Amino acid sequence: QVQLVESGGGLVQPGGSLRLSCAASGSIFSSSVMGWFRQAPGKQRELVASITSGGTINYADSVKGRFTITRDNVGPTVYLQMSSLKPEDTAVYYCKLAIAWPPRTYWGQGTQVTVSS
Repeated sequence: QVQLVESGGGLVQPGGSLRLSCAASGSIFSSSVMGWFRQAPGKQRELVASITSGGTINYADSVKGRFTITRDNVGPTVYLQMSSLKPEDTAVYYCKLAIAWPPRTYWGQGTQVTVSS
């Protein structure tokens, strides 16, 4: 059984930075994609960034140039470095792990990020 444990959310002023972490526990031997999604009140969950076990990265246009996703394949663990944060980045951030074989998808419990002065 795979579990995802997230950490690093909190309250930050506009222009500030935060780093989110998501560690997967359990045995994962297949290729996988790890990513961060976010959901603001009254809005749908949206992709923020993703990274494959081979290192292919994808960002939402709204975070390009401000957020950086990295990954340690031992674990695996995925990180999201968020800089130049804006109030519109306020949301619950969720980590997702999608395993190629056997095909499985796992979600973290979510961590709140609030950008406010």
